[in-house]
Amino acid sequence: MQYIKHQTNKNFINSKGVKHMLATPFIWMMLPIFMVVDLFGEIYHRVCFPLYGIPFVKRAEYILIMDRNKLQYLNILQKFFCMYCGYVNGLLRYQKEVAGRTEHYWCGIMHESVKGFKMQQDQIDQDFAKFNDPKDFKDKYF
Repeated sequence: MQYIKHQTNKNFINSKGVKHMLATPFIWMMLPIFMVVDLFGEIYHRVCFPLYGIPFVKRAEYILIMDRNKLQYLNILQKFFCMYCGYVNGLLRYQKEVAGRTEHYWCGIMHESVKGFKMQQDQIDQDFAKFNDPKDFKDKYF
């Protein structure tokens, strides 16, 4: 909660507090978009995974909303913001897992190792075939 450190400036007009207030609507504008992504992502997950024979992703392992609101040292607004972050960041991790399992099913080949590109850990964890390795590809999928 780094923003708390920035709210102590006595000159509020020039403080980061004003900048935070200006940024807040943009943060909250994203919530309906995330909710639509959640809805359509969940429909895809529940319809397609059984068709592919892919095990469901357990949503509760990724999205946790109602934990930080139990903290007595947070005020009501901070608790509300923590719920937002718990939902959005959990949703993105959850959807990443759904997408990763889908990628493994449809295209289980690692990306090329390119300078500056961060290899996706799920490709390593799920033992994707190595890039440009026909033998590894055939051994894993044929």
